[in-house]
Amino acid sequence: MKFRKLIMLPGPTNVPDRVMNAMLTPVMGHRTPDFASVIKNISEKSKQVFQTSGDVVLFTASGTGGVEAAITNIIKKGDKAIVTNYGEFGERAGHMVEGAGGILIKVDAAFGDAPRISQLEEAYEKNKNIKALVIVTNETSTGTSFKWLKQAGDLASKYGSFLILDAVSGLGGDNIPVDEIGADVVATASQKCLAAPAGLALVSLSEKARKYVVNNPPPLLYFNISRQLKYLETGQTPFTPALPIYHALDEALTMVLEEGIQKRIKRHEICADAFYSSFESIGLELFAKKDVRSNTVIAAKYPSNVDDKQFREDLDKQYRVVIAGGFGSYKGKIFRVGSMGEVNKYHVITTISAINQTLNAMTGKLTKKDPLEIAKSRLDNL
Repeated sequence: MKFRKLIMLPGPTNVPDRVMNAMLTPVMGHRTPDFASVIKNISEKSKQVFQTSGDVVLFTASGTGGVEAAITNIIKKGDKAIVTNYGEFGERAGHMVEGAGGILIKVDAAFGDAPRISQLEEAYEKNKNIKALVIVTNETSTGTSFKWLKQAGDLASKYGSFLILDAVSGLGGDNIPVDEIGADVVATASQKCLAAPAGLALVSLSEKARKYVVNNPPPLLYFNISRQLKYLETGQTPFTPALPIYHALDEALTMVLEEGIQKRIKRHEICADAFYSSFESIGLELFAKKDVRSNTVIAAKYPSNVDDKQFREDLDKQYRVVIAGGFGSYKGKIFRVGSMGEVNKYHVITTISAINQTLNAMTGKLTKKDPLEIAKSRLDNL
């Protein structure tokens, strides 16, 4: 018998037993009233989690598929799009804009930081007729978040642009009230803060975006949102869906709403604070600047004498805790902990203890203060 590991990745995350068990629902036809009922349930619950009155469509795809659908259904050949670029996923969003034939205007920030509203407004002033502002709300590769979403929404509205959000690793763990922000197209995925298995991308649409994609459908078959909306009206999907994951997502959304979206966001904030405070007490240097640190992905720099591969292998083999390394030029220099989904006291304390003991074994004593006591004090309100 294999014992369950603690999956503290920035996705996929630990999945509650209730959600896993939902996948045992008997197979049903996806053109039946039974499946239409599942679609209706997911649609109603998704709107509450997105905090929107607009439609939410689903793709059997990764989060990247959802972001690509969001961008390619809005951006046409020759359209200008401003894209926040402060990590791997900002780079990907830029590639998607260019892949759709759009003109990319990047607003950069150093990895570990995030672009500011003043930079976005400057980009608008220098480049007229911007079709869309694309923001990665939480940069999974660096543990950094864009904290000014409402101001960005106001900015997009001021200049008559669509606001497209990549909220793959944030929605459900960070406060992203879609309608209040004024976001037009927002993409997330099942396997992150919603704590469901990987395989589904969710994309919400404002009324403005809905009218646009219906009247200007893209030359796409699978990622065509207009086609998705047409089938949604009858409780169906254009193509065969990943049925078991639909059942899992339905249950996961129920759990989100049972907890309450604001309570869930607060839990993520508390757990993130416990990680950050404890890592600092161990003597680790945090990667993201303090004012843009993520509540769902915690990134820290390695001490100079710690080997990334060995460190993560020891965590896995000795403590059955799984975390992620760095991307690109930061591979081997940082590690990342996913603090999302059902993350709670047990996850935080177990992960901090395992990391602390592994670092001590590899480098000698680093701890300035007891990280577990610090973590526990931060977690008192959970």
